[in-house]
Amino acid sequence: MDVIAEDSRPRAAGSPFAFAPGHRVLVVGGAGGIGSAIAQAFVDAGCEVVATGVDEAALAASALKPAAHLRLATLDVTRDDDVARLVGELDGLHTLVNCAGILARFKEFEVATFQRVLDVNLTGTFRLCTACKPMLAAHGDAGGGSIVNIASMNAFAALPWIPAYCASKGGVVMLTKSLALAWAAEGIRVNAVAPGYVETPINAEGRQDAAHYERIRARIPQGRWAQPTDIAGSALFLASPAAHYMTGTVLAVDGGFLAG
Repeated sequence: MDVIAEDSRPRAAGSPFAFAPGHRVLVVGGAGGIGSAIAQAFVDAGCEVVATGVDEAALAASALKPAAHLRLATLDVTRDDDVARLVGELDGLHTLVNCAGILARFKEFEVATFQRVLDVNLTGTFRLCTACKPMLAAHGDAGGGSIVNIASMNAFAALPWIPAYCASKGGVVMLTKSLALAWAAEGIRVNAVAPGYVETPINAEGRQDAAHYERIRARIPQGRWAQPTDIAGSALFLASPAAHYMTGTVLAVDGGFLAG
């Protein structure tokens, strides 16, 4: 008869979706559209959250409301010294969410712009993962060492006018899988969320074209573009104890777009 070994790692009290007291989360790009919804969801779940924006203007424009367990901080993910500064200020970390991202419609065929998009979306994600790894590994035995990267549906379904964005998000998917393999032995889980079409400031320009907006809406089985709050729950789940046996997974949250 097969014997199933019991997983003896400590669990958060109550619901398997609940976080232990003092669970610390860094949401990189947390001042943005999807990032702010994710940061707020972690705050609402009782976590201690640091949310970043590229500069003070980005923080001032954020939808995040002041909260006792929320801190806002500036961070340029393309600068190693800035990453080292912020990470050095953290008093431990259980979950890292990489949500900083840019795109430049019709301009990504320029080499400088292409490189800039990759530096923010892909290399920036890698910078934060490696910088935060020691703190995340320190909580691995307790099931708290977790990374959630924000990829995109465009990692799987390309668009012709944002080649750098598509390439960068495809890279985020494979980076997620590679780091999941590399760091599993240290108790760090690495997963990703691939949002579909979400109404955020990053695509506000494109949504001004009513025909473009309606064409996409009609292609989505659920019949609407997503709101940032539609994405937040998946990030919360992947970081929670309920997902303790998941790593290297990419969850498509796209209203069914990729299904057909």
